[in-house]
Amino acid sequence: MKLSARNQFKGTVVGIQEGAVNGIVRIDIGGGNIMSATISMNAIQELGLAVGKPAYAVVKATSVMVGVDD
Repeated sequence: MKLSARNQFKGTVVGIQEGAVNGIVRIDIGGGNIMSATISMNAIQELGLAVGKPAYAVVKATSVMVGVDD
């Protein structure tokens, strides 16, 4: 797999919360860090995602917002 996105994190699927159209996939990328992504249920099925299987969290964004409490 080759992608233009430079933020690629290899990990293990630790949870999938299924919905009617979309699901939330949680990937343990090590060091106590878990990334989650909302993707379509079709994509979850096509990728064969399941708890315990390896997967990549790939981040490509033009901006990231950071906030703090008042």
